[in-house]
Amino acid sequence: MSMKTMTSMERVLTTLGHQEPDRVPLFLLLTMHGAKELGLTIKEYFSNAGNVAEGQLRLRKKYSNDCIYAFFHAPIETEAWGGEVIFHEEGPPNAGAPFITRIEQIHSLKVPSVKESKGLQRVCEAISKIKSRIGDEAPIIGVAMSPFSLPVMQMGFDKYLDLMFLHPKEFNLLMRLNEQFCIEWSNAQLAAGATAICYFDPVSSPTIIPREKYLETGYLVAKRTISQIQGPTATHFASGRCLGILDDVATTGTAVVGVSALEELRKLKEIAKGRITLLGNLNGVEMRTWSQEKVEKEVRDAIEQAGSGGGFILSDNHGEIPFQVEDDTLLAISEATRRWGEYPPK
Repeated sequence: MSMKTMTSMERVLTTLGHQEPDRVPLFLLLTMHGAKELGLTIKEYFSNAGNVAEGQLRLRKKYSNDCIYAFFHAPIETEAWGGEVIFHEEGPPNAGAPFITRIEQIHSLKVPSVKESKGLQRVCEAISKIKSRIGDEAPIIGVAMSPFSLPVMQMGFDKYLDLMFLHPKEFNLLMRLNEQFCIEWSNAQLAAGATAICYFDPVSSPTIIPREKYLETGYLVAKRTISQIQGPTATHFASGRCLGILDDVATTGTAVVGVSALEELRKLKEIAKGRITLLGNLNGVEMRTWSQEKVEKEVRDAIEQAGSGGGFILSDNHGEIPFQVEDDTLLAISEATRRWGEYPPK
């Protein structure tokens, strides 16, 4: 016999405490799908805080989602630094050309004010509107790019790798500037009503850099930054692997780790059990072609591997479900989670 139905917030807090709630929480991390719900283009949708608030609330109701995802798009951060945002009709907005073209420029960079950035203020306004509508019924998830991963958009991948390996002085300076920005931006979202911050840090993944390099760079940056974010954080590697650094990530102060479809949930759970909550790991790209039977299998397998004892939130592996994933697939994921996610496990 199942226990009484919990609110989304109760369900999530219970699993974060490594206890079993009524069922496995489901985080469908949808962004652009809100534009579909309102019949708007992606550019129109993100141009107005009210649109995003309304879109997110509708998506939560439609899919019985256990969170509200306040993320707009990654380049909204580099826009605050003076970068360009390029919109697409059927995909996430991208950052324009890098605004750091020479390493020497780092010495004259100024950290942008969150309060003076129209884009960032739009996000905070959307969070406030959502909070006023749902209160503490469900967690509202804000997003910040990690200071260690933001430079991919600021200066481009090649130049950033050169900076990281060959220019320690400028690398450390850029980290300090980005840390200041990330902390201010995260805390502004929390002040607006966000429950937690998703700390996106793909460059720290062993998919990108070796663990030894992570320990002397991204790991130290995460420890410094997360300690100054005034609320809980979830670290996400945006599809990147994390098995080789999961022990390390668990000591950065983060409560949750987003895990990749490339790794076995059972192995991740063995390391994470009782220490850090796993978020994942349904393959968002493959999800576009899933049949109802495939959805059932993937959801059931994930819950069987990681659901026991709490400490698991079912989600996609990237931190954003592609625009092309159909409503029927998302509804099937929601229904399968309710069917197979009840505690005690079936």
